[in-house]
Amino acid sequence: MKYSAFILITIFLMLSCRSESVNVTVVPTEDSVEEQPVDENPDNGDNEASEFDNGTMRGLSSMEIVAEMKIGWNLGNSLDAEGDNETVWGNPVTTKAMIDEVANRGFNILRVPVTWRFHQGTAPNYTIEKDWLDRVEEVVNYGRANNMYVIINVHHDDTWIIPTYNEGDAVKARLSKLWTQVANRFKNYSDYLIFETLNEPRFENSAEEWSGGTAEGRDMVNQYHKTSLDAIRATGGNNSTRKIMISTYAASTLPITMNALVIPNNDVNTIVSLHSYFPFPFTLEGTDSTWGTDDDKAQLIAEMDRIKAKFVDNGKAVVLGEWSSGNQNNTADRLEHASFYANAAAERGLASVWWDNGNSGVSNDGLAIFNRQTLSWPFGEIADAIVKAYE
Repeated sequence: MKYSAFILITIFLMLSCRSESVNVTVVPTEDSVEEQPVDENPDNGDNEASEFDNGTMRGLSSMEIVAEMKIGWNLGNSLDAEGDNETVWGNPVTTKAMIDEVANRGFNILRVPVTWRFHQGTAPNYTIEKDWLDRVEEVVNYGRANNMYVIINVHHDDTWIIPTYNEGDAVKARLSKLWTQVANRFKNYSDYLIFETLNEPRFENSAEEWSGGTAEGRDMVNQYHKTSLDAIRATGGNNSTRKIMISTYAASTLPITMNALVIPNNDVNTIVSLHSYFPFPFTLEGTDSTWGTDDDKAQLIAEMDRIKAKFVDNGKAVVLGEWSSGNQNNTADRLEHASFYANAAAERGLASVWWDNGNSGVSNDGLAIFNRQTLSWPFGEIADAIVKAYE
């Protein structure tokens, strides 16, 4: 998800970020991170899982894992913000108290979208800053301390993950280095930690960006998933069987994208990742503030049935990694939609994760149900309804 009410336009100053005589903050580009020799086995000291994770792999299938996962919450527009730190889109620094509150409300999945390009060096090593890996792990541990499933991914890196044959080799080289480092850092975590290779992989600003892409684009997305999965598996340890989420083109539920998805190596320890902001005029576009007619419900059931028929009925587990609805001063309709949506997903064996971007204001982008500043729930009834659907 890329929408945000908090995007901060940053002017890059032609000053050295090492200068101590000028009090400015220079937001790094993906090429401005100082390159260091790559440590492809970065760890937290002794490469052990944290004190909050026992490192146990229980031998569960992807379907069994998803059945346990159930309902989740996205830490949106924080570690995935497009800038040098997690606050540049207006959200506060993530704290354990925030994640404690989310878990206490009944959510048992924490999806942590992560953007890496502002913290990754140049070719050929593409070294990730240790401080950034440390911070990602710290947030992962907030979830694991609450016994939550935690998902980490490659999120707003679409500026360089371009799905074309011309860019393919360069993208694969960088993706492989990125996932090798991330996988090694977390290789001894238990199966409660899940990797998601790409978020909504697509050719940004192309004519087909949100309509299923081109044959070339869909092919390259499949290739990028394979590159990522191969890099993760090669690190060994718990990563040999860790569950890995694999998305369609743009994470779309369009038939053309679902039919084109190729699971790398027919790997049984994969989970299909889809985003379904359905129906779009009500959930994101902001052109329809009402929902709940018989026809509305029939269309949503048809969407869920298409997903189930394509994947679940063929033995492939599915996580709806993003869904939500914008605040159009229509709480009753949002509540009815959320409850119906979550129940329909649960009935079909689909885990689902609400996209919360921290903005609960009245706008099509007001997707938050939790206030991270006050640790309160401006839309607690929605939170309770979707949690209850999975009970």
